[in-house]
Amino acid sequence: MKKLLMSLAILLLAVNVQAGDYRYVAPEQMKTWLESGKELVIVDIQPAKDFARQHFSGALETNAFPAEKPEEQKLLAPAVESAKANSRDVVVVCPRGKGGAKRTYDYLKANGVAEERIFILTDGMDKWPYPELVKSN
Repeated sequence: MKKLLMSLAILLLAVNVQAGDYRYVAPEQMKTWLESGKELVIVDIQPAKDFARQHFSGALETNAFPAEKPEEQKLLAPAVESAKANSRDVVVVCPRGKGGAKRTYDYLKANGVAEERIFILTDGMDKWPYPELVKSN
């Protein structure tokens, strides 16, 4: 029973690690989602050269990083539309999963995407440990 409870606790942490006001998805859980074919809206804000280097199949390329200025945030409009058009979970991907991802999370939330659907990929693409699950050029 103790092992079962410990396993359940670890699983819950992997699915939805909370830090401050933001929801994160651990790479291990993202891997599970991708391998199971879970339908997601993947909002990739990496700069164009980084996106070309590696990205998730089906990711929305926004090139909005660091998503600070209004003109960068405007690049997120298609992601908002896509997220609002369905009920899929939304995963924000940026280089390191820090400030740009948080600003994107905030932007999506402020523009009507339900917060319980939004996640940030922990540590972003720079620390993604499963290269076989990304496209690269």
